[in-house]
Amino acid sequence: MATIRIADVPHPKEEHPRTNLQDGVSSSGGDGIYGRQSFSRSGTADPLDDIYNIRSRSKPPSTNRRGSRMTIPDRGEDDDPGLRTPGDFKQKQVFKGKLLLWLAYQSIGVIYGDIGTSPLYVYSSTFSSAPSRQDLIGVLSIIIWSLFMMVTVKYVTVILHADNDGEGGTFSTYSLLSRYMNITNRDPREASLIRLQRHFSGDLEHAGQHVRRRLESSRFARGLLKLMGVLAVTMVISDGLLTPAQSVLGAVQGIEVVHPNISKGTIIGVTDAILVILFIVQPLGITKITFAFAPIVIIWLGFNASFGIYNLVKYDASVFKAFNPGYGFEFLVRNGEQGWKMLGGILLAFTGVEALFADLGAFSRRAIQLSWLCYTFPCLLLAYIGQAAYISVHPEAYSNPFFNAAPPGTIYPALVVAILAAIVASQAIITATFQLLAQAMKLSYFPQIKVIHTSRIFHGQLYIPVANWLLMIGTILVASIYNNTTSLGNAYGVCVMFVTSFDTCMVSLAAMFVWRISPFKVILPWLIIACLDGTYLSSALTKVPTGAWFTITLASVLASFLLLWRFGKEQQWFAEAEDRFPTSYFVTTGPDGQMRLTDRFDGVPLSTTRGFGIFFDKAGETTPIVFSQFALKLAAMPEVIVFFHLRPLETPSVAPENRHAVSRLAIPNCYRLVVRYGYNDEIITPNLASVIAEQIRRYLANSTDHVTDASPTEKKRASEERYGDELATLDTAYAHNVLYIMGKEQMKIKEGTNYARAVLLWIFLWIRDNTRNKMANLRIPTDKMIEVGFLKEI
Repeated sequence: MATIRIADVPHPKEEHPRTNLQDGVSSSGGDGIYGRQSFSRSGTADPLDDIYNIRSRSKPPSTNRRGSRMTIPDRGEDDDPGLRTPGDFKQKQVFKGKLLLWLAYQSIGVIYGDIGTSPLYVYSSTFSSAPSRQDLIGVLSIIIWSLFMMVTVKYVTVILHADNDGEGGTFSTYSLLSRYMNITNRDPREASLIRLQRHFSGDLEHAGQHVRRRLESSRFARGLLKLMGVLAVTMVISDGLLTPAQSVLGAVQGIEVVHPNISKGTIIGVTDAILVILFIVQPLGITKITFAFAPIVIIWLGFNASFGIYNLVKYDASVFKAFNPGYGFEFLVRNGEQGWKMLGGILLAFTGVEALFADLGAFSRRAIQLSWLCYTFPCLLLAYIGQAAYISVHPEAYSNPFFNAAPPGTIYPALVVAILAAIVASQAIITATFQLLAQAMKLSYFPQIKVIHTSRIFHGQLYIPVANWLLMIGTILVASIYNNTTSLGNAYGVCVMFVTSFDTCMVSLAAMFVWRISPFKVILPWLIIACLDGTYLSSALTKVPTGAWFTITLASVLASFLLLWRFGKEQQWFAEAEDRFPTSYFVTTGPDGQMRLTDRFDGVPLSTTRGFGIFFDKAGETTPIVFSQFALKLAAMPEVIVFFHLRPLETPSVAPENRHAVSRLAIPNCYRLVVRYGYNDEIITPNLASVIAEQIRRYLANSTDHVTDASPTEKKRASEERYGDELATLDTAYAHNVLYIMGKEQMKIKEGTNYARAVLLWIFLWIRDNTRNKMANLRIPTDKMIEVGFLKEI
């Protein structure tokens, strides 16, 4: 493998090409934005919008290095008919019939483990002493209506509709908003892979137009939305450390009911062993895991429902009056500040609801709605009502209500099922962590790490090895340090309420700008739910000094990392923008037929080296930076040039007939090959060059030139002659030598950058240099690889 390092940066005489904007879409594929305007259906500027092109908020420099105003020359004539296809966008999977029922069955084993095991500790976390019957009825009323309002109405009925092409979670809703609003920058190389669907101003009511315009023009509002999306990711991950510890430890502590003298060390040891096993089985994937997990949760919920019915019949069926929400309000009024603080324990009844939304991509909206409404919700209602019926007669049983209320002879099977269900309870948050990290990587908020798709049928089921093992270590440390569910409960719940509050705000914006509902119709439902969120959140915040500081601190540190990475990536995109242009911007043909650099690069003649040059680019759409650096600095080009672009699609495999798209570029004997592939396809193989050459041969054989002012016979002859010449050149170049040419972009911080900014960029560059894929990992012949190193300033 040869390495060429180029230090300086080209300085063209003329600057950036013009971007043709129409209907708010850049013909450049998102390289930048060159004017503060958007466009209506007719293509004219719409004064109501007053925003940048939606493909990106990035603005290229308006002046050149000498301070003069830039001129913007025309784009070239690169022929790219296959560069963009509708299939490039992520497609939401829709399931019906048996597959839908199968997904609903799987979702019970993954999503509801957390919220389903809450009956183990809700009453014990709410009361600190034996409750009066009046307080018990009040707490039960709040639990019932919280499950109805916060889970059934808010999430299952409304928020699950705010998916981003099937993906769920607050961050995915932020991504959805960014497709309909101009609130974020985009990687120019991947902008066209995003389906932008911003509604025209005329399609929104006047109030909606005004709100959207204010949000898009406010730097603070855009930053706040970004911060909310990032914090939602990191808070779910932070709770991901607590959930397995809380649920497993809570179940194992049930052993104390049978053996009161068991030591705390034994409980912690058993908990840690179970947690290790849980994380070891994650590589199997959701589908395989649910073969064991789903029956456990189904049986567990069945136990809760049957225990509830038994206790209602045997002890106190009058607790059904708790369905009257007045008892809940009366409880809060009567207990005042103490009742408000007790909401911090009651909210544990619906913790896990954030994972219900985040796990949407692994299942589907209809599957989750079906499993919740038809099974999980009724079982949980019976569980809490039945426990209340038992506690009303045995007030001291509040400390361990599930096991104390178990019917005679069922304590041992209940203990076994509880422990198994608690193990499964952790799966919801683990799966959610994988989903959210994958979304963060896709949107350039996190370095690229290995993601494994575990199902050919259900495309959203993922496994991330690094995240799995880090979660395992963190969860074991948390379980060992906190060592009981009471202290864990103090740390748990705050992040959940923050996330649900963020969801309320994000989905309200989606209702206005995606679903086009009038802001006046959105405000009242938002206000009702926001009051519920705020009440629970304010109560949960009282736990910050006694443990919740841990999750908030961890979430803040992780959020800082995500925002730092995104900041660095945006600076990188700006630095790369000056090389993201068509080939005709760099290379032209002189009057004598000699290839030369364009006049903006002094018209230097280019020498031609024999061989077949393959220039790698990721998901780019214009000229790979490595080619522009190669041509500008070395004043040379291979005899045949191929720009090799990889376009990953979120599907298991792409059919061979749809995998390759070849187009001819403005430079003679220069082609672009876009390879679309699924997550199970293997593209980079030792025979890659022969595959590329064969695809170009097929393209040349099937292409015909557009020859005007000629008879059909002359057109055919001209086409055959050109085909013969190009094919001969291709075969000669391929037979002589094949070169795989890859770029290694080095970045340095500009002199004069202020200290704080320089430190942030230095951290970003250090992480970037230590997380990039290495050339040695590619399965292509090393003796045919050339690495062109070049330097960019950020």
